[in-house]
Amino acid sequence: MIETFIPKISDELGLQVHQTAATVKLLAEGGTVPFIARYRKEATGGIDEVAIAAIRDRLAQLKAIEERRGAIIKSLEERKLLTDALKSSIQNADTLARLEDVYQPYKPKRRTKATIAREKGLEPLAEKIWEQLPNCDPESEAKAFIDSEKEVANSEEALAGARDIVAEWVNDNADARAELRSYYLSESTLASKVMLGKESEGEKFRDYFDWSEPASKAPSHRILAIRRGESEMTLSMTVRPDEDAAISKLEHRFVSGQSPASQQVRLAIKDGFKRLLSISMETAARLGLKKRADQEAISVFASNLRELLLAPALGQKAVVAIDPGFRTGCKLVALDPQGKLLFDSVIYPTHGARQQGEAKDLLLGICKQFKIDAIAIGNGTAGRETEAFIKGCGLPKTIAIISVNESGASIYSASEAAREEFPDKDITVRGAVSIGRRLTDPLAELVKLDPKSIGVGQYQHDVDQRALKGSLDDVVLSCVNGVGVEINTASKQLLSYVSGLNPRLAEAIVAQRNTQGPFKSRREIKKVAGIGPKAFEQAAGFLRIRDAANPLDRSAVHPERYGLVEQMAKDLTVSVNDLMTDSSARGKVDIQQYATDEVGEPTLKDILQELARPGRDPREQFEVVQFKEGVNQISDLREGMKLPGIVTNVTAFGAFVDIGVHQDGLVHISQLADVFVKDPNEHVKVGQKTHVTVTEIDLARKRLALSMKSQPEIGSSSRNGDTKNDRNTPSKRPQNNRPNQRSKPKRSFEGNGLSDAFGKLGL
Repeated sequence: MIETFIPKISDELGLQVHQTAATVKLLAEGGTVPFIARYRKEATGGIDEVAIAAIRDRLAQLKAIEERRGAIIKSLEERKLLTDALKSSIQNADTLARLEDVYQPYKPKRRTKATIAREKGLEPLAEKIWEQLPNCDPESEAKAFIDSEKEVANSEEALAGARDIVAEWVNDNADARAELRSYYLSESTLASKVMLGKESEGEKFRDYFDWSEPASKAPSHRILAIRRGESEMTLSMTVRPDEDAAISKLEHRFVSGQSPASQQVRLAIKDGFKRLLSISMETAARLGLKKRADQEAISVFASNLRELLLAPALGQKAVVAIDPGFRTGCKLVALDPQGKLLFDSVIYPTHGARQQGEAKDLLLGICKQFKIDAIAIGNGTAGRETEAFIKGCGLPKTIAIISVNESGASIYSASEAAREEFPDKDITVRGAVSIGRRLTDPLAELVKLDPKSIGVGQYQHDVDQRALKGSLDDVVLSCVNGVGVEINTASKQLLSYVSGLNPRLAEAIVAQRNTQGPFKSRREIKKVAGIGPKAFEQAAGFLRIRDAANPLDRSAVHPERYGLVEQMAKDLTVSVNDLMTDSSARGKVDIQQYATDEVGEPTLKDILQELARPGRDPREQFEVVQFKEGVNQISDLREGMKLPGIVTNVTAFGAFVDIGVHQDGLVHISQLADVFVKDPNEHVKVGQKTHVTVTEIDLARKRLALSMKSQPEIGSSSRNGDTKNDRNTPSKRPQNNRPNQRSKPKRSFEGNGLSDAFGKLGL
């Protein structure tokens, strides 16, 4: 059966059939997306991780349709309802929706109005009406069905029952349902209203108290915001098209002529639409909107998470990390270059002179004793004040002082992983350690957290959690394997994301490392309990052994190609190490000499690149960003100020930027650039260093509007988005076809209905 999916998937994704077939085969054999993309380029034609994941996901969808098809056929066979024609229709249904539409008339139903009418013997009358013959007089025909025993008192009751049956036929027609479903998705209006008595309670949803817009154009964040308002019993939501037009479509499909019987069919259609079809079609439209909104939100989250995980790492440096605080002081820890905790204490830099003096002496002593290279300061409460204090302590200029995003550090500190690592330390020490490790290697530290808690998503708690987890797991897997993992220092959480491994195998690796000492070669990985040939094949190329005797164990060259590299070195009469350190030797390698059907030019080029930079880290070089001195809190800001900042979150409507005042500011999509911006992700990334201009300040609600334009219009552009000739600015012309529709939401603090956007969206 899978073979029949391959041409369809190839056509949908624009791939060659052989590429899809090879990928499907590798996936079936247990290959992971990173492994296939990196080490099986000849088989797949060099398609990337995105395409491989798309093949995997589409294959799963088609399998689900087949499983449902099989269940439907089995049910019909058991009830002796399956005919050759019906089976053909079921086999030809190419989507789950079409399959369910074909099955609709045969689904076991509860007792309906049509069922009751059939029990009264009115189906023959319904059939006469359905034929719509010009000489048919429904009133006369109905008299023959009057039967007091069957509770059909008169002809009108007979006709009403017959219309109930016709209405069900219309509702169960697969083609009609498909047409209306498409109409609802393309032509509906998404509308919301405040629930009675909820006006004062639903402040964060006030932009949607009386809102409407074309459903097909509604952005993800707006759909999810309205749905959240509905789930919190603050808003009511509808997704409906022009219902008269929908009824006209059904009449065009089912009504023929103007006979009295045709008029009865019209009545049945109108009743069936209002009582049956409109409800199921609105449900389908709502589900369709939700699915689209989920996909967009998950895509934004995945993109942000990738940027955060691949943020530049300071590297193996001795670090002092500080988790700031006012009243309870700042938790201070010292970490060695491998992230091991050496020392912890509490300092009070924002208290009196005596405490400040003690804090300074302790800090200077620790930096000298442990040969500290950098100081990491959490960007939460008291972060800027602590940073100012540290800078005034007279530290050597060689020690970098760096603000670190601490989102999720508190979640890690209370996690099982943190308790296991530091059973005798309180959560403040664990949190400070996490801050320090985020500086030296953000990827290794952030994989210990549930990605949803990192704070770079949009309504992440409202989307399909299964789809979200699958997408985010893919991102983490891609990032971890793209960077590579040092097996002798990695946590079990990090190891569990290595291709071919899982939490159980990761724990076994750590256990063997702890009992038998560090791994000296990749071959020793095979000795770990549970790691068989397939797991080793999938994982080995992504695991590094920094001090291995074999230099290839330090690289991304897969062990299955060691023999090839050794042959290259032998042919040049040099050692493998010489080949890795001498560019002139590598330049003499003729890759065509070593090309085979199994190992082609793509893999050979990868090998030579890896030999040139073994174990290369794809992340960018670390760069220290300094916030503006003297600007520590929102009250220090003035409109028009130009400030350095770091992008902390990117959403469909703009980006949030940390400028060092404990409250991220919003750069609306209309303020991201001097040109029209369709997708914020094309202009900014999480972790990006940037400069912004303060355009509006709301001290009462602690909200900031910022601009990345070269010359923003202070006060006006961020207030309502009315910059002249700005293609991101909504039209203010009234939409006469929707009298209840408001102009689009204001651009800044209520922008896009996002009165709950400040903070972290979706948390």
